[in-house]
Amino acid sequence: MNRLDELITDLCPDGIEYLPLENILRIRNGSDYKGFSEGDIPVYGSGGIMTYVDHFAYDKPSVLIPRKGSIDKLYYVDTPFWNVDTIFYTEIDTDKVIPRYVYHCLLKEHLEQYNTAGGVPSLTQKVLNKVKIPVPPIKVQREIVRILDNFTELIAELIAELIAELTARKKQYEYYRDRMLSFDPQVKWKTLGDIGKVSMCKRIMKNETSSEGEVPFYKIGTFGKQADAYISRETYEKYKAQYSYPNKGDILISAAGTIGRTVVFDGEPAYFQDSNIVWIANDETQVLNEFLYYWYQTNPWKVSTGGTIARLYNDNISGAKVPVLPIETQKRLVHVLNNFDAICSDLNIGLPVEIEARRQQYEYYRDKLLTFKEL
Repeated sequence: MNRLDELITDLCPDGIEYLPLENILRIRNGSDYKGFSEGDIPVYGSGGIMTYVDHFAYDKPSVLIPRKGSIDKLYYVDTPFWNVDTIFYTEIDTDKVIPRYVYHCLLKEHLEQYNTAGGVPSLTQKVLNKVKIPVPPIKVQREIVRILDNFTELIAELIAELIAELTARKKQYEYYRDRMLSFDPQVKWKTLGDIGKVSMCKRIMKNETSSEGEVPFYKIGTFGKQADAYISRETYEKYKAQYSYPNKGDILISAAGTIGRTVVFDGEPAYFQDSNIVWIANDETQVLNEFLYYWYQTNPWKVSTGGTIARLYNDNISGAKVPVLPIETQKRLVHVLNNFDAICSDLNIGLPVEIEARRQQYEYYRDKLLTFKEL
């Protein structure tokens, strides 16, 4: 019998009481930090640390729970911090529970299942307060935290090694990709403007967007990730029918913010901020879209910085040159690059699978340790 089993047998042989969060902690809102000076206190939002200021909201160990956005990400903080209104902090009753134990329990709970919104994922205090976790004696909690923290550290080391290997493999891929896409000046070249027109969606008015809706709306470089806002199906259909809209397979280019970020448009309903996200209206008779996708990665854009923010203007894009190779040659290059890219990034191949397996291993043992017979 191990140490944990002994403690459970001695201290709680009949089972463990499950308590709602409102019985063991208080959930607190965040607020704005912009009136503070620069400092060394981290400011947390739903995506993590945003900046550093000279004020703190709380200086005791706490579990931070996103209110909007990335509600599946929790943060354990044991130094002074500030938090904005997109993330809650918790005042934990340490006579009942160890803050680090609460953190592990809430990870197991997968709080994203309590999402209350149809658009941007959201959590409310009312819902969170009713979430129940097992509350064994403090000695049992302390032993569970010790085991899970040790296991987490071991898994983190293994993942770090795998990520280092994956990073090295990606650098190798980039090297060979760049070699494969280096062409003699005697190859036929054209500007992107010769290939097709730079296109963009019609501007959407702010009052046509909301935090909830049916169709995601992307403003800058977040396409393919979390939407910046949402629009109604009616607004989407109206503008799609009247103005430029990408075809499935077109390469979207971020022209502001994350300059030059590119994704292959999957054809799913979505709308994009005009002039911030653009594409070449390419009929693929001269250059394949997939070839352009890889070509964009090897050639940095000429960015204009005269305005308030760096921007990739239509002239910068349409004036960029691209080699015009035989279509069959482009297909062979794309095939090789697709395979190499899949090895580096596909979660079903190679090292990424190992990384995911380690994470799942941690979750498996964590869930077993935090599952008790209920009193």
